[in-house]
Amino acid sequence: MKVILKQDIKGVGRKNEVINASDGYARNFLFPKNLAIEVNAENMNKLNSQNEAKQYQKGVEREQAKEIAKMLETITLQIKVQAGENGKIFGSVSAKEITENLENQYKIKIDKKKIDLKEAIKTVGVTTVSVKLYEGVTGKIKIEVIS
Repeated sequence: MKVILKQDIKGVGRKNEVINASDGYARNFLFPKNLAIEVNAENMNKLNSQNEAKQYQKGVEREQAKEIAKMLETITLQIKVQAGENGKIFGSVSAKEITENLENQYKIKIDKKKIDLKEAIKTVGVTTVSVKLYEGVTGKIKIEVIS
C-alpha cells in the first residue's frame, strides 16, 4: 500500500515522502497514530502543490540572496577602532561587529554565522571577507578598518 508520511519516521522515511508500506503496518500503526495518509488523487494534488510552493519560495530566496550579494560587492564597510602606532588594533573586529555595522550603515541584515571570517581582523587596512548568503550564493564585502 502506498502512503504519504506526515512526519519523519526513523527507518521508514521522511515527511511528505511517498513510500510502500505493508497493509497491516499502514492500517494498524501509521493511520491510527496519524503518521501517514493513504495515497489518492486528492492527497497527491495537495502534496504536489506544497512541493511547488516550496520550490517557488526557494527560488525567491535565492534571487534575494543574489541581489544582496551584488549590493555587498559594491560597498566598502568602514569600521572605526582604536589602534596603536604600528597599525595593531586594541582587540579585534569580529563577525558580530561586521553585522552590526552593516545594519547601521547600509540597512542590510545578515546573520553573523553566515560571515566566513577565518579569524578576527586584528590590523588596520582593507580586508575582503566572503559571506555565505544561500546555497551556492556567496558574496564578498570589503571591510576597511580605520583607526
